[in-house]
Amino acid sequence: MNKKLFNIKNFVTIVTGSGRGIGLEIATGFYKYGAKVIRIDLNLKKNKLYKFDDYKIDLRKQKLVDQCLHAIKRRYGRIDVLINNAGVTTYNLNNKVSNTILYDEKILKETLAVNLIAAYNLSNKVCKTMSKRKKGSIINITSLAAERGFMGNPSYQVSKASLKQLTKALANDWGQKNIRINNICPGYIKTPMTMKSFKNPKLKKNRDERMILNRWGKPRDLVGPCIFLASDSSSYITGSDIIVDGGWLAKGM
Repeated sequence: MNKKLFNIKNFVTIVTGSGRGIGLEIATGFYKYGAKVIRIDLNLKKNKLYKFDDYKIDLRKQKLVDQCLHAIKRRYGRIDVLINNAGVTTYNLNNKVSNTILYDEKILKETLAVNLIAAYNLSNKVCKTMSKRKKGSIINITSLAAERGFMGNPSYQVSKASLKQLTKALANDWGQKNIRINNICPGYIKTPMTMKSFKNPKLKKNRDERMILNRWGKPRDLVGPCIFLASDSSSYITGSDIIVDGGWLAKGM
């Protein structure tokens, strides 16, 4: 096998929402495989084990994002990979729609601002940088919520479904510049964001029964698929979805 196929050594890689959970695991995995990793998150803690290049900023603040990208380009001269992982959610564990704030427009706007608009703006800026070298990979982290309807979390579902479609739109627009843009759709991954569901016996049982592999995913389960999409191993893949859900979507009766 050609050892260069899965090579990401010295790839300048931005990972958003990388202060914890999936984002931190992806950042750590890329660092271990030799990438130059830039973490962007509003809540970052200095990591003594890995020499990340950290930018503690709010992705909703476009001026700060522009300053951040300018600093990255000045330091590295290029951007090879962007992983849009940052995400927020507000949901009702009891699936009660009435008398809740779930359909409050404020919740929708706040969720879209992080999950969709930040990724939209950042991807647009990064694609322009990547186009100069005619090479690059953008990976958007979506969700099962982009594939199926769930109760009690409309804003999150709208944001992730929109992000999925944004990927396909951008892939069409930037493919001529050899910039590949793909989705990774995680299933139920055990992270701080999903702990409420994991600790709720009824919800956990409901989710467990749908998993072919009979376990919740771990953040490290996303590292391999991200390396695949970032590397030349996936050089003919764009506008696609990779489902990493333990078989949740595929399970029948």
